[in-house]
Amino acid sequence: MTQRATVEDLLAEHGRTHAEEAGIRLGNTPMPLYQLLTLCLLFSVRIKADIAVAAARELYAAGWRTPRAMAASSWRDRVDALGRAHYRRYDEGTATALGEAADLVLDRYGGDLRRLRSAAGEDPGRIRELLQEVPRIGPVGADIFCREAQGVWPELRPAFDRRARRAAAGLGLPRTPGGLAGLVGTEDLPRLAAALVRAELSSPRSRRHPSGEAPESHGGDPS
Repeated sequence: MTQRATVEDLLAEHGRTHAEEAGIRLGNTPMPLYQLLTLCLLFSVRIKADIAVAAARELYAAGWRTPRAMAASSWRDRVDALGRAHYRRYDEGTATALGEAADLVLDRYGGDLRRLRSAAGEDPGRIRELLQEVPRIGPVGADIFCREAQGVWPELRPAFDRRARRAAAGLGLPRTPGGLAGLVGTEDLPRLAAALVRAELSSPRSRRHPSGEAPESHGGDPS
């Protein structure tokens, strides 16, 4: 099988982004970028992917699609929304983190994550650093954000993190972001990155040897 055929199969089986699953129409505007950040925050605990996505949908359905709306919501209402999605064990701490993250985005960036991009000078490394200053967002959450946002923030391209590159190597695909990017069009970069991570997480090796480093390492990412 050629590399391009392998990629076509990957995209057909696994090529759906987190944003698509959560119903986010991602664009370079404040609301969908904040919704993506919220989704990344929800993935930042050890919880099943479908539950994190369901929790995001509950929060959006409640009308909390902007940092201002999230900050205006009550902690109790956020806990209840997470509970409806069966986001258990982490509901109270996550409800707190959601409020704190909304406050930070409002106070530091006026509710617009494009200002985070500007503050980083559109430098990918600095964008990741600033994302990790948001409560609950760690390295894996920043990786998820950048994998998804590369579709609207060109300076992030090509965003293939360590797990995606490891999956690529196991499938006989290029091991470098540039090599992987050469196999698809720009519009499919987020889908290929997501598909590679899912392929890695569904592999027997991944199931036998969870690293414990972050939710994506043991099933927090869709598979």
